[in-house]
Amino acid sequence: MRSSDAMELLGFPPYSRPSPSEVKAAYRRMVMESHPDRVPTHLKSQAESKFKEISEAYSCLKDGRRSGSRMEVHVMRSGVPTGHGRSNKALVKAPFLLIMFAAVSFGAFSASRAYQRQKELCSSQNPFLP
Repeated sequence: MRSSDAMELLGFPPYSRPSPSEVKAAYRRMVMESHPDRVPTHLKSQAESKFKEISEAYSCLKDGRRSGSRMEVHVMRSGVPTGHGRSNKALVKAPFLLIMFAAVSFGAFSASRAYQRQKELCSSQNPFLP
């Protein structure tokens, strides 16, 4: 379902930008009006189909997946679409891994130097050194 159809079904003007709370309130209002358990038995089939349409419209609008709004506007402005919601996680992990590798390497180097210095200064007094 297109977002413009969903907004019309929930009672919003075609080019409006309702907030998530407004969408939720409109959904609840429409559900209470057309719930199959609240209508007479001879109108249940119509109410069920309308209830399904309203639920589909709400699921389309609640996530903010408005087709034709953000992505198309960005393409028109810059000419290049970007992947919304995607980030290059390798570029985020690389500095962290480099910092960790440097810290471990520097720690091992310092420990090795301290071991050699202790061995040169007083090897006979330390029973743990060879």
